[in-house]
Amino acid sequence: MTEPFETITVDTDRVACDGGGGPLGHPKVYLNLGEEGRIECPYCSRIYLLREGTKPDAHAH
Repeated sequence: MTEPFETITVDTDRVACDGGGGPLGHPKVYLNLGEEGRIECPYCSRIYLLREGTKPDAHAH
């Protein structure tokens, strides 16, 4: 039986994912949540969601 993929709520539109380390880890990748405020890690399929009420690109220059 497959466990459901982890969903992580974040406060920024850019995240770094390394799969949590250990045997399930992968090389660190930086992901941009974009306009949808959602991204799936291409390595481990974790889903990152921008917290409701947080504006995408709030930290842009």
